[in-house]
Amino acid sequence: MTTTPETERLADQPSLRERVRVRLEKLIIDGEYPPGAHLVETDLAQRLGVSRGPVREALYQLQLQGWVDLRPRQGAFVHQPSIDEVDQFFQVRALLESEIASLVAGKITTEDVDALRAMIVAATQHIDDGNESALVEANAEFHGYIHRKAANRVLVDLVQVLDKRLRWYFSPVAMARAPEAWIEHRALVDALAEGDRARAVVLTRTHSERTHTAYVDHRRSLTADGDGQQG
Repeated sequence: MTTTPETERLADQPSLRERVRVRLEKLIIDGEYPPGAHLVETDLAQRLGVSRGPVREALYQLQLQGWVDLRPRQGAFVHQPSIDEVDQFFQVRALLESEIASLVAGKITTEDVDALRAMIVAATQHIDDGNESALVEANAEFHGYIHRKAANRVLVDLVQVLDKRLRWYFSPVAMARAPEAWIEHRALVDALAEGDRARAVVLTRTHSERTHTAYVDHRRSLTADGDGQQG
């Protein structure tokens, strides 16, 4: 059977299931459905204006990607990462980010430095305004800019695979972590501009570890609050 151009174009369009999956993934990453939240198919279908079928299919795909846990006779729940899972994530992230910092140090232009410093100024304003969503976006933009300057497509692709998970971990601590984090960003830009590879690597590792610690502390505080309420 010969495939016509028209059917090729239709096949290229995202399915309804995929559009539902992308939307639910974003709602999870943005924290509208926090870890452990029960995802009720009927509620999701009503919210998204679709039938339960695409929602059920999207939840299955999200389970395969690690965003959702499907429990027999209980339903779907937003995945609650273990502390070990978080530790392993940040270990890999730090390795990739450090290699990128090593590659970029001394290679960025004056225009790159100006662009990164402008991002820092904008982020500082977001902190003053208490604009959490803009701050999370600014953080992703800052790191993404540096990633692209590594000029290593494979390395950049690998670290970008982790970006959604990083947003998920970073969002709950974005405002509390922000003042310190953006001071660290400023120091990193200085090291990259000066071509100080060793310092850039150390700063990158320290930055990643502090974000890691902030998230783990956040998780533990939630556990402590839950225990207190139960007692």
